Amino acid sequence: MTKRTVLITGASQGIGRACALAFAASGHRIVAGARQTGKLAELVEEIRANGGEAEAVSLDVLSQTSVGALARSHGKAIDILVNNAGITADGLAIRMRDADWSRVLETNLTGGFRCARAVMRGMMRRRWGRIINVASVVGLSGNAGQANYSASKAGLIGLTKSLALELAARNITVNAVAPGFFDTAMTARLADGQREGILAGIPLGRMGRLEELTAAVCFLASDEAGYITGHVLNVSGGLYM
Repeated sequence: MTKRTVLITGASQGIGRACALAFAASGHRIVAGARQTGKLAELVEEIRANGGEAEAVSLDVLSQTSVGALARSHGKAIDILVNNAGITADGLAIRMRDADWSRVLETNLTGGFRCARAVMRGMMRRRWGRIINVASVVGLSGNAGQANYSASKAGLIGLTKSLALELAARNITVNAVAPGFFDTAMTARLADGQREGILAGIPLGRMGRLEELTAAVCFLASDEAGYITGHVLNVSGGLYM
């Protein structure tokens, strides 16, 4: 296995944290970015305690200044980018505020674009790179009460395909994963009735395990996935087909 340097955004918790641990366990160097630097420090300590290499960087994808600083300090060294940072601000469209629409689109879509742009020049020079965008099953299906989130993730899928076309000649692949519902702190807060309603719509009849999602992300970042680009890997237990 070739050791690579992996930048993971939104790495302080949930999917991002799980991806950082999975890549570290595979022997890669981790650059963990997020706004919650306290949680990042705990993640880095855990990785190092298990013999891995990791560092934390303060990163706010809403800020071009923050992303620009990352580009200057680490951009040339990043081999693999996992664009995971994202937020929600749910509500029915008829009552959705412009600020909630803009904040979700700016974070989930524009932030992902900024981070990809920050690292792609180094990848192009080395003629090797992997960009994996964490989209969502609702970017494929839509979801009532999540017009902003669904639109941002659908946009991320469009960005994935466009960047895949632009970067293929430099041996850089760009793919996306579209997760469904996973056992995370967010889904743990669901009321019993909400959880039962979600499970009823999943053909496999259960929430996903984070290691099942990180396996998909790690595969798309691997040498073995070198002939896959512009693809959206739906990891949802059949929630969307």
